[in-house]
Parts: sequence; C-alpha cells; structure tokens
Amino acid sequence: MEVQEVLERSGGIADRRSLLRACTRAELAAALAQGRIVRIARNRYAAPTLDEARAAAARLSGAVSHLSAALAHGWKVKWGPAKPSITVPRTRSGVDGAGVDLHWAVLTDAECRARLTSPLRTVIDCARALPFDEALSVADSALRSGKVDAQELLSAAESAPRTGRRAALAVAQAADGLAANPFESVLRAIALDVRGLEVVPQGPVGPIGHADLADAVLKVAVEAESFEFHALPEAFRHDVRRYSAMTRLGWLVVRFVWEDAMSRPAYVRAVLEDVVALRAGQQAVRRA
Repeated sequence: MEVQEVLERSGGIADRRSLLRACTRAELAAALAQGRIVRIARNRYAAPTLDEARAAAARLSGAVSHLSAALAHGWKVKWGPAKPSITVPRTRSGVDGAGVDLHWAVLTDAECRARLTSPLRTVIDCARALPFDEALSVADSALRSGKVDAQELLSAAESAPRTGRRAALAVAQAADGLAANPFESVLRAIALDVRGLEVVPQGPVGPIGHADLADAVLKVAVEAESFEFHALPEAFRHDVRRYSAMTRLGWLVVRFVWEDAMSRPAYVRAVLEDVVALRAGQQAVRRA
C-alpha cells in the first residue's frame, strides 16, 4: 500500500510505527525525500498540505484554520483539506487567496502570533463549516487529545455566531473523546442517524471488553475493521474469537471496513437499519 494511502487511512497524521506496519522503511524514506509526506514532529508524519498551510498563513499574515489547523494541532481527520485553509482578519481586503481556502474572522493576538487558530476555535470552525461526520471526527480527536474540554466545547457552540450554530451544537453534543479514530467517528455519525439505535463509543460488552460502538439495549456491537490491527495473525485470531464470544452472549456483531464508512454511508445506514429491524422483530417474538 502506498505511504500516502496509509496516511489517509490513519486520519491524515500517523506515527512511524503505524506507517511501517504497511510499508517498508525504504518506501517511507522515499516518500519523505520526494515531499509526498512531511515530518511534523519526532516520528510523526502528515501530508505536505500542512507545510503549505503554514507558508500560506505567513504570506497572507493570517492563521492556519479549519481542517488545516486540526492537522496542525495533531488531530486526525476524516479527509485532509484539498488545499490549505487560512483565516485572515475580518478587516483585511485585497487578499490574494489563490490556491487556498480563505476565510475572514476576528483573530486574537495569540492566533496572529502563532499563525494558527486556537484549539477550541478550530473545532467550532470545523463544526460550523463541515459535514457532520467530518466535523465530528475533528471534535472527537480534539477531546481525545485533551486540548479541548467537552464542557467548554458545548459552551463555545452555544455562543457561536448564528450562522452554523445549530451544526456546531449538534457536533458538540455528540462529540466523545473515547472514539479511537476518524473511522469510528464516521461510523458513529452514521449510526446516530438510525432511528432506534443508541450506540456509544467503546461500549462495554459483558466480561469480553468493549466494542468500537455498542448499543447495550439492543445488544448490537458495531466494529470498525482496520487493516493495521489485523496485520499479524494473532491479532486476527484474537478478534475472531472475541466476536464468537460476543455472539454466545447474545450480541449481534456488525463489521464494516474503512471504505464502507468513508465512501458508502448509505450502505452502512441500510445495514444498521436492517439490524435494528431484526432486533425489534426478535424482541416482539420473545414478548409474544
């Protein structure tokens, strides 16, 4: 698998160990030398758009913002930005925004000095501007990092500008730092839209442990199947046995691959709707 594809599946940011699960050291070194990925910290890598965003912010005397800022803060995202996202002061005019996703807003002195929007503003900006699943991926990652607190996120969403406030509130209310990665966040975003299904991330499944997403009432476990965690035979065997154990306890296990969640949301929703209907039918039979 190409290094860039591994990086994309990892949420736009990955450590060296994760990349080397799917590519060789020579392939990683070549990708770095050719500028197809960049090193952002010791053993941490990202797409080159992050360096491009920092350069654009300096050129425009603005701040890296939105998805570009999420990556700059070290958070994983569903999709990386197609081009750098930059916010400039609201009073600025005559800005050459060629090649960037340009925004205008009031920036704090700290943001202007850092050339980067604050963690809290970054989440709210994404929540107001992006589709729900993409924004939820950012918010979950921000909470997971500890740079943003759940209560301050909710307060910021409640006081956000009217345009996009409803979307920001929906993201803030659903955000949960227990989600392990954007794959799980996107699956949860779809599941939240399925009537009768109430999943939580890393939900407990009896003595077995946790499911990626779990509805304890329906006993439905939703698993995000990532290639990187099944690279070793023992990991594969462990999960097969775990799913069998869940089934023996009466749980219905539904498994999705990365491509399903990211590119086939209608299919994922249809499967989950069928599962809810199946469970409802089983419960009706038991009560009869």
